[in-house]
Amino acid sequence: MRKERKKKKYHSLIDKVWNWKNLNEAWRRVKQNRGSGGIDEVTIEVFDRNPEQNLSEIQRLLKQDRYEHNSVKRVYIPKPDGRQRPLGIPTIRDRIVQQALKNVIEPIFEAEFRDSSFGYRPGKSAKQAIEQIERVRNGGHEWVLDADIKAFFDMVNSEAFLVKLFLKGL
Repeated sequence: MRKERKKKKYHSLIDKVWNWKNLNEAWRRVKQNRGSGGIDEVTIEVFDRNPEQNLSEIQRLLKQDRYEHNSVKRVYIPKPDGRQRPLGIPTIRDRIVQQALKNVIEPIFEAEFRDSSFGYRPGKSAKQAIEQIERVRNGGHEWVLDADIKAFFDMVNSEAFLVKLFLKGL
């Protein structure tokens, strides 16, 4: 069931992203999550030597619309079957900006999502999704559709797809 709320119009949110309180909260979460540094080799510990100056620089660049993200550091994690899983590690700076963006836009989009949507949502888990499927099954439904759209756009005729979207007004 959708959450009922008054519809708001948002014209620009960037001032909420570079808000000092939001940047500090983003830094707190990035620091709490730990993790290694990115391609610039700046670690959490290095950033934390002068967080106010570092956050001020991020804020200044965002305010001036001059912030540019860095490339992502690629590392490979071994899987139990012997293959390797690629992992991208953003810089600490980029992780702070990403978290600041998430802090602002997540509450807006969360209010629109259905309660039955479980993918990559705060407070939602695979276990809860399975429990939901079991409730629906116990209610008499017999079919479940599981779809993975990984590489979908690599395999579809994108021109035809976009034309159909345009014609339908989507």
